[in-house]
Amino acid sequence: EELGLVLEVSSSHEADVIAAFTAANVPCQAIGTTADGPEVVVKVDGEPVLSAPVQDLRDLWEATSFQLERLQANPDCVQQEEAGLRARTAPPFHLTYSPSPTPTEHLSLSDRPKVAILREEGSNGDREMASAFHTAGFEAWDITMSDLLEGRASLDPFRGVAFVGGFSYADVLDSAKGWAGAIRYNESLRLQFEQFKARNDTFSLGVCNGCQLMALLGWISPPNTPDEERIRFVHNASGRFESRFLALAIEESPAMMLKDMAGSRLGVWVAHGEGLARFPTQSGLEAVEKQKLAPLRYADDLGRPTEAYPFNPNGSPGGIAGICSPDGRHLALMPHPERAFLTWQWPWMPRYWRENLKVSPWIKLFQNARTWCDFNT
Repeated sequence: EELGLVLEVSSSHEADVIAAFTAANVPCQAIGTTADGPEVVVKVDGEPVLSAPVQDLRDLWEATSFQLERLQANPDCVQQEEAGLRARTAPPFHLTYSPSPTPTEHLSLSDRPKVAILREEGSNGDREMASAFHTAGFEAWDITMSDLLEGRASLDPFRGVAFVGGFSYADVLDSAKGWAGAIRYNESLRLQFEQFKARNDTFSLGVCNGCQLMALLGWISPPNTPDEERIRFVHNASGRFESRFLALAIEESPAMMLKDMAGSRLGVWVAHGEGLARFPTQSGLEAVEKQKLAPLRYADDLGRPTEAYPFNPNGSPGGIAGICSPDGRHLALMPHPERAFLTWQWPWMPRYWRENLKVSPWIKLFQNARTWCDFNT
């Protein structure tokens, strides 16, 4: 088969696009137009050969794939996704603030706040994380656990630490338990992390594997919570790794990195196999809800927090996608805002955003941390 590309462009650009391909000696012709209604119509030599609602055609096309998915994922989750496909609408993205580029003066300072981008064997996403913090006006440092273990670096000079995602130690010991063990069972490292967290001028962000780590370290649980009562993140209800672009609802909370973002609905990438938030006690979940410590929730096409699959990719109660500490300095979330802090990283966004936003809405999360550092020295 020949290589081919179906490209959709504005009707006003059609002639220019065809001319450009023709000039490059690449065959190109118009084959159809996007219709406003739900019907798909295909004609050959002017004669209709197919006319049907797009929902019917999509169900027919996807049927075989869903049968295969029933063999490799939780059939209940597969059934939810298949049954809901016909009712899907455009994502409910909504902004309650105006994203803006980081002020030039923050980027040009020689003495910017330092943030440690901490990684372990099997981590990933560290470069995206460093880039996001750098773009917000931080001085981002690449720090490995071996750097801390061997004394080549310490957390003392840093205002923030970002625990990145991935599969530390291949997660063969379960979600981030190997990484947590490297800290909790090494006396010097344990003290170093405890001292960092105890300082009033520090913050932390944990994403995906880093979120699981923060939960195991107790950084997002109330003080003195026994290990067996701490929130943890376990295998997805779907029974498989989930990589999707989903909608997140941001709610009121003490999380300083989400300041002035409540009420927004933003798209974000998820990529995890163990993201189901499990509360060992009902009282623990109730305390999180009462204190508004779950600021990020998976949202459906109406923008409502949900437990329905695939909007909620892991089955977390109440759609919980992230937890913050009561003082708001520490934020742990399963989705990856560092993979959507640039507009081109979004596979889809509303046309008005695409035409008018100079920066991605997620840059504010990192800018908020930068602003917090200015006022908490």
